[in-house]
Amino acid sequence: MFSAEVQRIILLVALAATGYLLILTWNDDYMQASAPTEHSQAPQVTGEARDDVPGVGATTDTTDQISDVPDASLIGTETETPQPSGLQAAASNNDRLIEVRTPSLRVWIDQLGGDFVRVQLPGYPVAIDRPDVPFQLLDVGNGYTYVGQSGLIGPNGLDGSGQRPRFISTSKYYDIDEGVKSVVLSAVTEEGVTVRKIFDFAADDFLVKVRYEIDNARAEAFQASLFAQIKRDGREPPGSEGFSMGPQPYLGAALTTPESRYEKLELDDLDEGTFTTNVTGGWMAFLQHYFLSAWVAEPEENNRYYGRRRSDGTYIVGYTGPLKTVAAGDTGKWQARFYAGPKDQKRLEQIAPNLNLTVDYGFLWWLAVPLFTLLDWFNSVAGNWGVAIILLTILVKGLLYPLSAKSYKSMANMRRIAPQMKKLQERHSDDRQKLSQEMMALYKKEGASPLGGCLPMLLPMPIFIALYWVLYESVELRHAPFMLWIDDLAAMDPYFVLPLLMGASMYVQQLLSPAVGDPMQVRMMKMMPVMFTVLFLFFPAGLVLYWLVNQVLGLAQQWWVIKQTEETTAQA
Repeated sequence: MFSAEVQRIILLVALAATGYLLILTWNDDYMQASAPTEHSQAPQVTGEARDDVPGVGATTDTTDQISDVPDASLIGTETETPQPSGLQAAASNNDRLIEVRTPSLRVWIDQLGGDFVRVQLPGYPVAIDRPDVPFQLLDVGNGYTYVGQSGLIGPNGLDGSGQRPRFISTSKYYDIDEGVKSVVLSAVTEEGVTVRKIFDFAADDFLVKVRYEIDNARAEAFQASLFAQIKRDGREPPGSEGFSMGPQPYLGAALTTPESRYEKLELDDLDEGTFTTNVTGGWMAFLQHYFLSAWVAEPEENNRYYGRRRSDGTYIVGYTGPLKTVAAGDTGKWQARFYAGPKDQKRLEQIAPNLNLTVDYGFLWWLAVPLFTLLDWFNSVAGNWGVAIILLTILVKGLLYPLSAKSYKSMANMRRIAPQMKKLQERHSDDRQKLSQEMMALYKKEGASPLGGCLPMLLPMPIFIALYWVLYESVELRHAPFMLWIDDLAAMDPYFVLPLLMGASMYVQQLLSPAVGDPMQVRMMKMMPVMFTVLFLFFPAGLVLYWLVNQVLGLAQQWWVIKQTEETTAQA
């Protein structure tokens, strides 16, 4: 028969193994249940051509007649806005979608208004085990609303209140394998104004240039203002319903203003009222985990940015440009750029000032940015993000070595004076004030500090928090494999091996550290490895890898410093 102590250990091991198996089972079942599946064949666009007035535009929504088009007052002009001129040709819902394929994008454009109604990213699978299913950023229908819209409003604008123009195209399918090619939608008003809405797609980019070209054959001037906006509901992106510890990625709008390089426009704020501001150039973006869409304005134009919540619960954020005039018999042009893709901070920085700040690293961005730069460089050398994290950890540990060594030396002195401490506690057990005075005198004499053992853990904490955001926000690490079972450093370890190893390393480090404080504090410190292990179970594997390597290096350094300190003391 086993002793009571052995039975207790066997029971604890059995409970730990059972808990581990339960967590694995929960993880498999939960992740499978929330895993995204196939996309529908095509977006479900709405709006039909009006039959009561021949040749006039079509309503955008026949269900509640809510207009997507911004009010002309946002242009900053008092000019009366007449109804838009009638346009030739109409398209049914089933036959008005245009599909554009490039190596970077797969886009559906609605001929009613010329809006982006679906965007897929072939280079970014929706899940690591579904490489054949591209991530879908924009979509309409299927219980989801997320579209990029643009048009012309104002005195002669084609997009009136509740109205959108109907365009025609020479083809319903475009395949762009290289270079830059244009997709042209066109229409002619009853007054003879030729309208072309042109989309310039680059095969290797997520940025699309959108421009209007007007040939004004009227006897009068043509006046209009460009609007560009994003319409989206407030739902979490499909496939993002998984359980996660720690801070969550931002879901909402953002823009740059003269007062703030990166200003968040949260959905809760739009629930309370309409947002407007004037910006020269600028951009308006809608952010989610790893990806964003953004309208980028012409840098020299003074634009009116806005955001509002519609009565149907969806949100609209965007801008209107200045009112432009095209003389009779002349031509005019309005243009903007639309980005729909990953938060690639290098590319975003090239597109517009401050757009790279949408890769939101939180309040420690000043530390996270150089960390990512180092990680990116290490990855370019090693060809593996996991190895890059290990190299970064070694570099950080090397930089902090002098401070850590001083702390470990203090811990070694604490171990050496432990017998003296015990005698003091026995001698002054009835006088806590005297005990405290004697202990402080002993610490000063022997060069020891009871707080020294906390320093090695506190020093890497800011780096830990900054690295958390680097791993969580940097799309470069999405689905980035390491080795063996770790196939996604931005997701938690599927078998929880790294967190368990990390907890074991913390336990071994505690064995090397002196027990300081009263019995209650000692017991609390012994619980730390367990608490950290549970906390780290659901952290990204890359983050746990960083902390594990940091712990192992700390153990080696601690053992070496303690050994050197004890040898020096013995020789003295």
